[in-house]
Amino acid sequence: MINFLDIPQHVALNEIFTDIFTKDNIRVEKIISHGQTTPTDKPYIQNHDEWVLVLSGESRLKLGDAEHILKAGEYLFIPKNIEHWVTYTTNPTIWLAVHICEQFK
Repeated sequence: MINFLDIPQHVALNEIFTDIFTKDNIRVEKIISHGQTTPTDKPYIQNHDEWVLVLSGESRLKLGDAEHILKAGEYLFIPKNIEHWVTYTTNPTIWLAVHICEQFK
């Protein structure tokens, strides 16, 4: 059996994205961050809504002008088409992300 909170032994230079479940307009993924942040000149802008939950670690997300601190067990809804940045993550941070779209391919 695989534990959702397991972390690969190697330290990643990039975040690790693992699809857990996809059906119709929902995609669930596990994200492992190792201190990564979003470049200030390259915000995320998604054409779908996203709900994120920090399972382990801590992060900070900036949506527009507001910065949100998320500790283990805390979550945030990110509406579609809003600029957002990850400004801090502990090493490691484990996320559960739920993407809600009209239709995933």
